[in-house]
Amino acid sequence: MEKRVHSIVEELSPTLLKWRRDFHRYAESGWVEFRTASIVASTLQEWGFEVKAGREVIKPEARMGVPSEAFLRQQEQRALSQGAVAEWLPRLSGGFTGVVGILDSGRPGPTVAFRVDMDALDLQESADADHLPAAEGFASVNANMMHACGHDAHTAIGLGLAYVLSRMKDDLRGRVKLIFQPAEEGVRGARSMVEAGVVDDVDLFFACHVGTGVPLGEVVCGADRYLATTKIDVTYRGVASHAGGHPEDGKNALLAAASAVLNLHAISRHSGGNSRINVGVLHAGSGRNIIPNHAAFKLETRGDTSEVNEYILSRAMDVIHGAAAMYGVQAEIDIVGKADSSSPSPELLPYIRAQASKVAGVTSIVDTRNASGSEDATYMMERVKQRGGLASYLVFGTTLAAGHHNEKFDIDERVLGIGVQTLALCALCAGDR
Repeated sequence: MEKRVHSIVEELSPTLLKWRRDFHRYAESGWVEFRTASIVASTLQEWGFEVKAGREVIKPEARMGVPSEAFLRQQEQRALSQGAVAEWLPRLSGGFTGVVGILDSGRPGPTVAFRVDMDALDLQESADADHLPAAEGFASVNANMMHACGHDAHTAIGLGLAYVLSRMKDDLRGRVKLIFQPAEEGVRGARSMVEAGVVDDVDLFFACHVGTGVPLGEVVCGADRYLATTKIDVTYRGVASHAGGHPEDGKNALLAAASAVLNLHAISRHSGGNSRINVGVLHAGSGRNIIPNHAAFKLETRGDTSEVNEYILSRAMDVIHGAAAMYGVQAEIDIVGKADSSSPSPELLPYIRAQASKVAGVTSIVDTRNASGSEDATYMMERVKQRGGLASYLVFGTTLAAGHHNEKFDIDERVLGIGVQTLALCALCAGDR
């Protein structure tokens, strides 16, 4: 079986590169992946998948960090002008850009799900001549949107996996669900798909990422210890007044925010594991002689476990409300992203190792490696495990031109074939577990 998979992927290799570079050129950030999602949906349907999209796979009230309606409308029109598949846009409209493809073999077997993310970062890509996408003409054409984390590669791997399975449907047992998730950056999208029931019938779940400091040719069967996290936007609204004539009439939103920021970074740590808090953005005031009536800041909390993160989050809320009360301003708090911690199912790791060992180009296989940062596929992993299934998060190593979230990020594209082959074997051999 692995020889046939290898042959199909070799044949597909130029197309994998074409897909990845196309998605890179037309990078789309969270909840506005209209072009990407429409192409994915149309392609899956063409290959015989049952396709669910939009509100079928996303629970509206569970979305986080959704852009304004005006921005969503503008981006939908932008996507249409850049080649989005028009017939799919009504189902994706309003930022419901999730897609799930289902392939049923018609034979008894497990339901196996694979999740890939599609969104880009809010980052302006480098135009320097030493940046390969710029030199080769596939740097992002969309301002302040760049695939600087590898999600273009993930989407291409997902389509490559779909193609292989459509060609080898007779070798499948059970069902395969391919989950193309929007808005992973800022950990905003997975929860809405989980609450829509997308993984409730899943027996085996696989998510994946390229890079993350892992060398080309290495496969990590289960990334572990992703940090639980919460992303928060805070706005303070006070009262403006003349700073010289009547300062006592004002309610200073800037001072409230400054007090909050300093005290947020002073929150005591927790003995249950590592914790993090960071305020990364702060804007306030309008003039030197005006008591500032408006301040806004963005922060995140993280913890080794969901319990540690909840402790930091609870203390952060106390600080935010306390600073507002101290300066007599109103606080508006918006949770714009959230993810839990999760660990791979130990029982699944030998199975992944066995499949990866059959793949050309794989030179090293590691059972687990501690992850850095946070990842909202953990929502899906935890739901699958809670319902009796097994879940893991694979990492496919690749050489990077620059670190993740850098304007010169780029990958060694040989990782695409390694990822497709490994995941295809995980699907095709699942009935024999």
